[in-house]
Amino acid sequence: MSRYNHPVRKSWPVLLFEVAVILATTAIIVWFLPRGGRLSFHFDKGKPWPYGQFIAPYDFPIYKSDAQLKAERDSLKQLYEPYFDWQGATETEQMEQFKANTSKLDLALLRPAKEPARTRKGVRQVPVMQWPALRSVIQTQLHHIYQQGVVSSADFNRLVADSTQSVRIIDGITVVSREVTELYTPKSGYERLMVKLDSIGLGHSAMQRLNLSQYIAPNMSYNWQRSEEYREELANSLSPSRGMVVAGQNIIDRGDIVSETTYNILRSYEKEVALRSNSDKQELYLILLGQFLYVGLIICALYGYFSLFRNDYLSNLRSMLLVLLLCASFPLMTSFMVTHSLLSVYLIPYAMLPVFVRVFMDSRTAFITHMATILLCAVALKYPFEFITTQCLSGLVAIYCLRELSERSQIIRAAFLVTLTAVAVYFSIELLHGKTPVGGDSVSSLDFTIYEHLVISGGLLMFAYPLMYGLERLFGFTSNVTLVELSNINRDVLRRLSEVAPGTFQHSMQVSNLAAEVALRIGAKSQLVRTGALYHDIGKMSNPPFFTENQATGVNPHDQLSEEESARIIIRHVTEGLQMAEKYRLPTPIRDFIATHHGRGLVKYFYIQAKNRHPEAEVDESLYRYPGPNPHTAEQAILMMADAVEASSRSLKEYTEASIGQLVERIIDGQQADGFFRECPLTFQDIQTAKEVFKEKLKTIYHTRIQYPTLKG
Repeated sequence: MSRYNHPVRKSWPVLLFEVAVILATTAIIVWFLPRGGRLSFHFDKGKPWPYGQFIAPYDFPIYKSDAQLKAERDSLKQLYEPYFDWQGATETEQMEQFKANTSKLDLALLRPAKEPARTRKGVRQVPVMQWPALRSVIQTQLHHIYQQGVVSSADFNRLVADSTQSVRIIDGITVVSREVTELYTPKSGYERLMVKLDSIGLGHSAMQRLNLSQYIAPNMSYNWQRSEEYREELANSLSPSRGMVVAGQNIIDRGDIVSETTYNILRSYEKEVALRSNSDKQELYLILLGQFLYVGLIICALYGYFSLFRNDYLSNLRSMLLVLLLCASFPLMTSFMVTHSLLSVYLIPYAMLPVFVRVFMDSRTAFITHMATILLCAVALKYPFEFITTQCLSGLVAIYCLRELSERSQIIRAAFLVTLTAVAVYFSIELLHGKTPVGGDSVSSLDFTIYEHLVISGGLLMFAYPLMYGLERLFGFTSNVTLVELSNINRDVLRRLSEVAPGTFQHSMQVSNLAAEVALRIGAKSQLVRTGALYHDIGKMSNPPFFTENQATGVNPHDQLSEEESARIIIRHVTEGLQMAEKYRLPTPIRDFIATHHGRGLVKYFYIQAKNRHPEAEVDESLYRYPGPNPHTAEQAILMMADAVEASSRSLKEYTEASIGQLVERIIDGQQADGFFRECPLTFQDIQTAKEVFKEKLKTIYHTRIQYPTLKG
């Protein structure tokens, strides 16, 4: 059983919640999976048919391509003639209005026009017409305009915008066609009337007094119902297919070149399969059930891994949210690209998933999660073998490259190696399929498009670094890169610690080295414990002289205080350290080291001193106990051991192998007896390894130096 897995008896509400999460995740992934029938052919125009003889299983039409349908729709658009209703009463009403308004017209209109009419030979005066003759001319022109047809400006603009050539005019039971160019609007009709009157010598002032524009009104109205019916009739006349394939017809045989005609037939068969699948509810339900079972089994297998081996992640909501987000997002992206035929799925940087899981969790979890996600993505593809093989091996390389992420350059190196691996794997698969690297024809040569996509995907993998920062902020994780940045001793809080409490700073450095070495030996997170050790005592900056490592003058301020006051100051360095950690925005794992490095232990020196000085009084133990909690991770337990051992080693009178060994055994056995390690995943073997490391390191630190000889005489 994994050291990180603690058997926990879960209540029914917790179990029901986990089942609900599994079902919800499965449903979300299945909802977006493509369900396009059972066809699984892969073919290209101009290349040989790689499968056996294909005979039509049933009758189906040969569907036209999208380009052909578009061209036919455009041609039908030229034939479309919208309907207009003829309103003959409009002309009669306007003519009667014209006669009534001009019956008593002022004879001043009979005066000659002021504007001369120009000819090529100069200027001539047009003789003035008598009013009855002029009115007859105007009525004739108005009658001509109305007979041609007057439409509103809005209707005319719509006809022009739609490139309509002609319209159909309904006059009772009669329907006639008329060119759009022959129609007038009120404005164009008035302009034509003005041109005619100007040609016979009527002046502009006279035209304005006549106000002829008021007698030109639309006498054609758009018939929306008839027009839409005609539009639908034309659309229905457009057949989506041309020709039929009958059941039993031989379509293509192995090795035959896929011609354009055969290609259209095969695509028509694909479309017919999809249509029949969608229309057959029973078949659709079976496909949906299969997808749900497939996805559900993979999600359950992933849940089983966490339940059996990493229950600590399963009980951590942030960790599970990250895993579920990654496991769902990549299949959704894959399904979206497949459903909408967008580019190639090889453009998606799938190796980004194990990078995130490895950085925030561990290698084994990264591999299991990556495998599950790739299997979920593969169900959306028709040819998953190459995809699964390429992406799984690429993910493994990503995990190997980022075993300890501490520098940005590692991401670049990982992206390069992942790309190289993906290209090599896909190249080997194509060689297995008989492809020729050089000298082959268009059929047997390599498809370099896929390799271009793999290279682009490798480049996109480098965006994992900025995305990693966003995930850290969103889920509250702490990556190794952040830990390395925090371990820089030039950061404000560490630099201030070295200035204000130099003894504590040196102690923290020693503890950091000891704890990191133990973590490496037992397989814990060495960078995490190294960084946590640097910050575990920052609370001592509030009262540096009250801690022995900072008492350079030999004056102990505790001599002037009671045991309770001294213990309170000592204990307070934990709570003040947590306040400083919040002030400097240190991540939660570092704050946990500050809170747990003494656990629920006693300030034994002052507690024992109080009991010795006041044997008759009952000493309140709670006043001398740290607030805790006790360590709950292996790294926190390692830091507790290293802190106690390093601090106690300074009080040894002599540094021999025996004295150092006895000190280490006494300190760690005492912590173990006090139950400090009951809540953390440390084994007896781990504790024994830690003891050996402490002994080796302390002997190296406090070894006796060689005494140099002196010159005689």
